[in-house]
Amino acid sequence: MSRRTLARLGAPAAAAAAVTFLVAAPASAHVTVTPTETAAGAYTVLTFSNGHGCEGSPTKQITIQVPEGVNTVTPTRQPFYDVKVTKEKLAEPIKDAHGNELTERDATIVYTAKTPLPDGQRDAFEVSLQLPEEEGTLAFPVIQTCVKGETAWIEETPEGATEEPENPAPAFEVTAASGEDGHGHDSEESAEKAEPVAADVEEGDDGNLWGAVGAGAGILGLIAGTTALALGRRKA
Repeated sequence: MSRRTLARLGAPAAAAAAVTFLVAAPASAHVTVTPTETAAGAYTVLTFSNGHGCEGSPTKQITIQVPEGVNTVTPTRQPFYDVKVTKEKLAEPIKDAHGNELTERDATIVYTAKTPLPDGQRDAFEVSLQLPEEEGTLAFPVIQTCVKGETAWIEETPEGATEEPENPAPAFEVTAASGEDGHGHDSEESAEKAEPVAADVEEGDDGNLWGAVGAGAGILGLIAGTTALALGRRKA
């Protein structure tokens, strides 16, 4: 667990994390994340799953921390929860994928249950976002607040570790870019498909092309004339 992570979560969450490490929830069912796409720079939908409460206590809130490198998120509506996105100021303005200037970023996504989720039942939360351009592990620390107590799923898994921490942060690997643009379309392939068919005709071949068209028209006229002559003789 890094100091930076605890600082970003705030003092109350940090204190709760310390308590959680002493009295932790069973490690058999974590809060997990499953992406639809992992390529660097791609758009993806992340599904966060929560499988149990806090030592038997129902879950009333899920707070997902948005890691640095991700600036904008779009949470999917969840009928059993109210959802809110909190923001934070950026040290310096940046440009988004559409060229717009951003002075703040989405920092957390908070799902608050209208009715607490009973222990032993699971729920899922979907979030759409654009992945960072860099490869590597992308972790989303989560605070699970229950009717009694809470669990901080914020521990980082050391590289090369044979066992995961007791309360690991939901994470996955951002893989190499696939050569597609941010919307999942191959730019080179799209450009090739957009080229007109006439592009294969080299400059200076216009005369040959129109000559061929004229010759074809003459042949059709000759056939039509021969047919008319034959029909006229048959009637006679």
